[in-house]
Amino acid sequence: MFIRLAQQHRRFVRDLVMNLQALAIVLEKKGYLASCYTCGSQMNSASFMVSLGDNHLIRFLVSDYGITWTEMRDDRELMKLEGAEAINQLQDLADLVKYQISPSDSKIRNHPTDLDFLEIVYK
Repeated sequence: MFIRLAQQHRRFVRDLVMNLQALAIVLEKKGYLASCYTCGSQMNSASFMVSLGDNHLIRFLVSDYGITWTEMRDDRELMKLEGAEAINQLQDLADLVKYQISPSDSKIRNHPTDLDFLEIVYK
């Protein structure tokens, strides 16, 4: 049973890494500064970063050891989430791409006490 769970976890991490790479590419095409770095060809870990402007940075780390989402503004950590909560925040970021909102078309305000960190205000 545990071997099967370990294999499933490795596949999950690999899928997550591939999706992070794709998200970084799409965000770059939308005008965001984004990157996704992996270690080796096994795709068992990644470091994803995106700048939302005005010194607002998101860092998402994934590996066999865990998953973390860190949101920073002006080099200060505002929020750090792990596991499923961190992955939920990725969905908010993916929604920016899904609804084709570019940095120049939206105003992203930070609410450090609100776990749904993105609030889109249309012009």
